[in-house]
Amino acid sequence: MKSEWKDFLRNAGAEFEHDCVATFGNPDRERKIAHTGDLFCDLSHFGIIAAYGEDAAEFLQAQFTNDINQVDEAHSQLSALCTPKGRMLCNFRIFRREQTYYLVLPYELLEAVLSRLRMFVLRSKVTLEDASDALMGIGASGNKMIEHLGDITGDLPDNVDVSIEYKDYTIVRVAGVVPRYEIYGLLEAMKKLWQALDVHATPVGANVWELLNIQAGIPVITASTIDAYVPQMANMHLINGVSFTKGCYPGQEIVARMHYLGKLKRRMYRIAFDAHDIPETGTSLVTETSTESQDIGTILSTQENPDGNFEALAVIQVNDAENSQLKLGDTKGPEITVLDLPYSFDDQVNT
Repeated sequence: MKSEWKDFLRNAGAEFEHDCVATFGNPDRERKIAHTGDLFCDLSHFGIIAAYGEDAAEFLQAQFTNDINQVDEAHSQLSALCTPKGRMLCNFRIFRREQTYYLVLPYELLEAVLSRLRMFVLRSKVTLEDASDALMGIGASGNKMIEHLGDITGDLPDNVDVSIEYKDYTIVRVAGVVPRYEIYGLLEAMKKLWQALDVHATPVGANVWELLNIQAGIPVITASTIDAYVPQMANMHLINGVSFTKGCYPGQEIVARMHYLGKLKRRMYRIAFDAHDIPETGTSLVTETSTESQDIGTILSTQENPDGNFEALAVIQVNDAENSQLKLGDTKGPEITVLDLPYSFDDQVNT
């Protein structure tokens, strides 16, 4: 995190854990705001990779699951980087600003992803670099955020994945149960934006933003889930994160085969449960009759909700998610309730 930005956030009341904004002093109130009010937060727990140069678009097109040709100053997209076996090494949002492509992904994955991408540059005229200190990120969410943010910045993107580039920052509309935006910009401009938002909305910690991602059905691959899921298992094809008409990329054959010929046996669900402690990513889900060796499902991400229970995204075998009583960890663990997602599973019968 850029030191000047961290000092600014600390002076604004931020409390840090592991160089990430954990809270602004009242985590319970901050979680409640997620449902009832307007909020904004620092996004420095995400890192940013910049890609630019004469061959940048062609290079990125050959690496990612989505069609980079659809990304310009007015359109962003979700995408993923896969292994040759089609498993995701990371997923991210990519947007373009001043002829540079920016990938937004968990900061803990940035160095590994940057190193992997550089392996394939060869003679391509493209530069890849860590831009996490070049652009600051702010997330904003709430029923009145269209009014509040619009009064500060002017026009706002009206549909998910649409972006607007201003002189000092770019605004991207992202999926959410209520209007939600990500803004990436230069330090001084983002300081002014933060102060302006503070008049109308409540600053919150990173956990609240992750809760909003869970409720929107947006998966985030972290260090614990690298190489665990084909994109369709995490619903990436349902949130416009995969193109089945673009050219080749690592893992493309397997991803395409699952789409056209296979049957998706597991997918991502939103779940809820009551537990004493937040479970770790990768915690197993079981049924009353499953054995220890059976892989029924695993937790992808979890956050506490305003009611004091937990909500999570989990990749689960379709038959068990729809027909079995699931429990967390073991057969004596908390009972799992499968919740609705804000999008449909009406992709294909066989995918």
